[in-house]
Amino acid sequence: MARPPKSTDTSTNMPKSKTEFDQELIRDLAKLLDETGLTEIEIDQGGIRVRVARQAAAINVPVGPARAAPAAVAEAAAIAAAADPAKHPGAVTSPMVGTGYMSPEPGKRPFVEVGSKVRAGETLMIIEAMKTMNQIPAPRAGTVIQILIEDGQPVEYGEPLMIIE
Repeated sequence: MARPPKSTDTSTNMPKSKTEFDQELIRDLAKLLDETGLTEIEIDQGGIRVRVARQAAAINVPVGPARAAPAAVAEAAAIAAAADPAKHPGAVTSPMVGTGYMSPEPGKRPFVEVGSKVRAGETLMIIEAMKTMNQIPAPRAGTVIQILIEDGQPVEYGEPLMIIE
């Protein structure tokens, strides 16, 4: 006996059976993750819930002998800090989810650039969240050594935005 072909509900473009998944939808969601920089997306449509998540890439740091020299320990710590900017002591992290903008208006000069000296409380950038522009102040005085996002990029809570030393 031949099986009937799989059918989809044309009103939602979702499979009629909860055990069947629209692979094209999953591919589109994965592509959206890459385009937006998000780590996960979940949708619930037509009684079917689909969650697509991406894990951060693991970085293998070689483990030295049990009695590592102080220079080797410092070097490993520097590699770890470079690999994960959020662990840098001067990292400025996003206090909210939104869209990060480096200048007050499109086409205007950015608030800060790499090499800019900043004072505590000085505006570093703006994050738009729910149609509200939120100024992000410098948590401390120093020099901006790295900007980790691009203008207009979506940002997540706790994501490192820049590093001040």
